[in-house]
Amino acid sequence: MKKYLKLIIILTILLILYLYVANITLMPRSITLLQGEKLELATLWGINLKETETSNRNININKETSVLETSGDIENNKNLEIGKIDMSVNLFDKLTLENITVNVIPKTKVIPLGNSIGLKLYTKGVLVVGMSEIEGVKPYENLGIVEGDRIISINNKEISNTDDLIETVNASKGQQVELKYIKEESNEEITTNITPTKTKENEYKLGLWVRDAAAGVGTATFYEPTTGKFALLGHGITDIDTGNLITIANGELVNSNIISITKGEKGKPGEIKGSIEGQGKIGDVYKNTSFGVFGKAVSTSKLDITQKEMEVLPRNEVKTEKAQIICELENGKKRYYDIEIQKLYLTNNKDNKSMLIKITDKELLEKTGGIIQGMSGSPIIQNGKFVGAVTHVLVNDPTTGYGVFADMMLKAAS
Repeated sequence: MKKYLKLIIILTILLILYLYVANITLMPRSITLLQGEKLELATLWGINLKETETSNRNININKETSVLETSGDIENNKNLEIGKIDMSVNLFDKLTLENITVNVIPKTKVIPLGNSIGLKLYTKGVLVVGMSEIEGVKPYENLGIVEGDRIISINNKEISNTDDLIETVNASKGQQVELKYIKEESNEEITTNITPTKTKENEYKLGLWVRDAAAGVGTATFYEPTTGKFALLGHGITDIDTGNLITIANGELVNSNIISITKGEKGKPGEIKGSIEGQGKIGDVYKNTSFGVFGKAVSTSKLDITQKEMEVLPRNEVKTEKAQIICELENGKKRYYDIEIQKLYLTNNKDNKSMLIKITDKELLEKTGGIIQGMSGSPIIQNGKFVGAVTHVLVNDPTTGYGVFADMMLKAAS
């Protein structure tokens, strides 16, 4: 009996230790807050937050709940800490377990857009999207390179596009070359050696299928006048072959034309089909994230800024009631369409499914059947304030889909 009791005590202690280790390990190392927003961390008893700097900052930390709240006169930007706050996670205020950086960004007003836009993205290096034998040989075998990895250099020559790769590999004349690539999962840079194989056409190949760019048509979400930044889509651009988020070196926002609309049906998503114009650069793209594509405008006239500036509605003020989306279904004609926000996922910070929305506008349902591909990024407006953007459609019910909170897009943009 004593043996069982001792075992139970040991297992209980191990379980408690595991819970504490898991709680600390799962804490984010970097957090972004909007001005006036609370940070709530789920912590176990005895674990709390503490500011590491001695300077007097206008923040409040509740040690019992580990809630950090920025405070002050938001409207006039007074007495409010904006910038980096270094925090430590402590056990009973004695032992520092981990450090966390909290970045507080200022509250801002944005101009919701909703217009159809063209997008070109260029990868950092070339993306491996497939593999094949060359004359019965697999040059890449046992090197660890897989689909989704990015080749960045060969023999210390930077590889920026597929032409660079073809030229450099052919110049090897079949001699072993040094290849550097970045693992998609870990972002680790790896150096290895590979010997190109000669084909019947007297060319040299690695047996790797690669891609260096992506292009498409989507919907612009908002423009921020104070910084010149813009946001698109509400979700990231993924590679069609690997399904992975594309790591970009740069990109361009350009003009587009809507060609046709395919109406969505149950089990069959609809689509806005468009073409990208070669001329008319609107902005530079610098970031592709799970919460949208972001960049900086170079021509606001071409960005079609026709809406007034709007306040960004914090997620805790969004209501499950009527709202509207802005989107362009005919060239040069943006319109408001009625929707209903049916459900909110206020604690979700992991993905872009922040709210469940339903299209209720009869005209929009007649034109599109609901949410269709190409509408992602359409701004969601409630009571004259910017709430977020459309991100997904439910395949079995095209009238229903998801939207992402505005604060998540603003944080990703910063």
